[in-house]
Amino acid sequence: MRKLGVGVLGVGEMGRRHAENLRRLVPQARLVAVADVAAERARRTAEELEIENSYGSLDAMLECKGLDAVVIATPDKFHAAAVKTAAAAGKNILCEKPIALTLSDAHELLGAVSKAGVRLQVGFMRRYDPAYSAAMKRIEAGEIGVPVVFKSIGRDKDGPPLSAYQPNLSGMLFYANTIHDFDLARWLMQDEVAEVHAYTTVATRPELVQFGDVVASVVNLKFHAGAIGNIESHSQAVYGYDVRTEIVGSKGSILVGSLYQTPATVLTTRGSTQPIADHFLTTFADAYLAQIQDFVDAMLKDRQPRVGGEDGLKALAIAVAAETSHLQGKATAVSVSGSAGAS
Repeated sequence: MRKLGVGVLGVGEMGRRHAENLRRLVPQARLVAVADVAAERARRTAEELEIENSYGSLDAMLECKGLDAVVIATPDKFHAAAVKTAAAAGKNILCEKPIALTLSDAHELLGAVSKAGVRLQVGFMRRYDPAYSAAMKRIEAGEIGVPVVFKSIGRDKDGPPLSAYQPNLSGMLFYANTIHDFDLARWLMQDEVAEVHAYTTVATRPELVQFGDVVASVVNLKFHAGAIGNIESHSQAVYGYDVRTEIVGSKGSILVGSLYQTPATVLTTRGSTQPIADHFLTTFADAYLAQIQDFVDAMLKDRQPRVGGEDGLKALAIAVAAETSHLQGKATAVSVSGSAGAS
């Protein structure tokens, strides 16, 4: 059986998980190399995963024999350039979200992918989560009728240290966190978002203002077909990693996430009266594995990815509109054209 030779660019927390899954849990794949701007980290990762090749740059890794595809897990600001470089080398690509931080960069990289004739999958792993997949099947089967309201909550336990904001390596909250919910909104509601109105706060971390970021946001949505929605994002909820979604339809509702059968659940820095998750890699472990398995299968079977570049572009467009709304203090139409975005 032919195996797909894969290299992972960026072996921080996320890239390391991709590399581990490829090395140990995806029999159709062969992890041939890892690369990181911190070459020593790449070397240690390769040693721990018992593979021969580690590199200090993408260009160097692209010269590795047997490399068919690249997983890009660098900080956000480097995604677009890495996609273009890997595409030019004729490699298929799985890129973590967001695909870019501006719409102009996103259009440029999609053009490069098309010109090179390679495939691009975007890392919206929640679509592979068993609960979300089951919810989508029920929606498609018409069990809740016509979707009317989309509601989603995404709360991280611990906010990033200030050092993570200073180099401006990642996009603001809308690009780093909420973009998952923007993708879910498009997918589960089976419609495009037409307009957003964002409300934000730095109440508990006023120092984020200097970096153009926020600690929490609420984004109201209007869909083309008439449905509405609301997404809350919080980067420092302190009590745990909390992701919940509800789709309300004309015949019923579907809830994804935990509902405790107790009169009250207390959540503090000391923990919870009920067991809860504390990290995204724990909550979505199965989703990340299913995602990389599907990527490998798609590449080996010469089929298009289930979550492609257009999905990445359209979710990015919602994030860009949300940032514009945040800056201008008014509702903003969503458009996939234009060059606005995170600075």
